[in-house]
Amino acid sequence: MRSIPRWALLSSGCAPVVLIVGWTIAALLEGPAYDPATQTISALAAYGAAGFWVMTAALAALGVCHMITALGLRPAALPGRVALGAGGMAACAVALLPPPSSGGSLRHGSAVAVGFMLLAVWPVLAADRHRAAPWGLRPAPSLTATSLMLVSAVWFMFEMHQGGADGVAERLVTALQSLWPFVVVASCLRRSVPEDPSP
Repeated sequence: MRSIPRWALLSSGCAPVVLIVGWTIAALLEGPAYDPATQTISALAAYGAAGFWVMTAALAALGVCHMITALGLRPAALPGRVALGAGGMAACAVALLPPPSSGGSLRHGSAVAVGFMLLAVWPVLAADRHRAAPWGLRPAPSLTATSLMLVSAVWFMFEMHQGGADGVAERLVTALQSLWPFVVVASCLRRSVPEDPSP
């Protein structure tokens, strides 16, 4: 199995942290007018939002984390690494294309949709069918992760059209997508640690 650098654990571990800390601080800056259950993360990154700079920086940092992790995730299949890195680039594009303070934005929405799709499919594209593969790269966990991300993304789209719990659904899918690279990297590092030969 190809070795994985330990710095990939740092980049993958920072991804969910910067995202969650970012949306938490941005929501606090926005004040009681912002409802995290019904309003999206994009509302925090919109022009004129009190936490605009915080959420924008968090999305950009998330994208950079994913791109760095993709470089270090050498045991994963190349299509999965490419999808993860491209998903990171999409997150950076989301940060660079904030929505207006009111109404929608086709460019922002398109970047979000592309990012969601790439980050949902990368686990199954990265899967390794060898029996000795790390747990996070085995077909069953990879397919499960992709399925959960796709289902939660569909739920988010449903809530967007129904005007319901948009914020809850979006936070679920983005949290899953930001956390899975860390799970995969940790399983690869754990698999690469040599067993103690002592009896």
